[in-house]
Amino acid sequence: MDAAKNKYSIIVPTYNERLNIALIVYLIFKHLRDVDFEIIVVDDGSPDGTREVLKQLQDLYGEDRILLRPRAKKLGLGTAYVHGLKHASGNFVVIMDADLSHHPKYLPSFIKKQMETGASIVTGTRYVTGGGVHGWNLMRKLTSRGANVLAQTLLWPCVSDLTGSFRLYKKSVLEDVISSCVSKGYVFQMEMIVRASRKGYHIEEVPITFVDRVFGSSKLGGSEIVEYLKGLIYLMITT
Repeated sequence: MDAAKNKYSIIVPTYNERLNIALIVYLIFKHLRDVDFEIIVVDDGSPDGTREVLKQLQDLYGEDRILLRPRAKKLGLGTAYVHGLKHASGNFVVIMDADLSHHPKYLPSFIKKQMETGASIVTGTRYVTGGGVHGWNLMRKLTSRGANVLAQTLLWPCVSDLTGSFRLYKKSVLEDVISSCVSKGYVFQMEMIVRASRKGYHIEEVPITFVDRVFGSSKLGGSEIVEYLKGLIYLMITT
């Protein structure tokens, strides 16, 4: 399929990303100059003024290019994507974080990989040659790597990075996979890719370097780690 005929809906969930959102939007426009796309921002009631910054960005880039689709409060990452998907007009959907850990410079590689292979899903991975992590201490790297190896061993998903959240989907595939997922937090990404693999969808990978957030604080805490382990057990039983 000709890339010029495709439209990409980029869903970006936000919560307290006032210091990051303008830069991520600028970088998306910079790296997708010849691509038809829209950015759908799902803001979960950020108290830091994220929504006000987004309204200024809409004035600059246009409300047809930046769609602000807010929610009243934090309702979980999984439901944020469901909410954003309802407003997506593209035939492909990109999901990515707003905190600059997912650099938009990789988006052309995602699109190229999909065009070359016809993949249903292209996912960024930290765990192949050319990929990596920048800005994490040794303990966090070991925790992330250990969690991924554990999931690989128990679930055999045929992808190298289960917990990554930088992905390109055919819209129809995302609609199908997301309808069968029950997770709402960080386990959501793992469940999505595992269920897609079980359904037999063609998945390709692109190496990325994950960069720890520069501004703001991480939303990952002890409760998310517990949820991850519970989700791992749930997927072992149900997939």
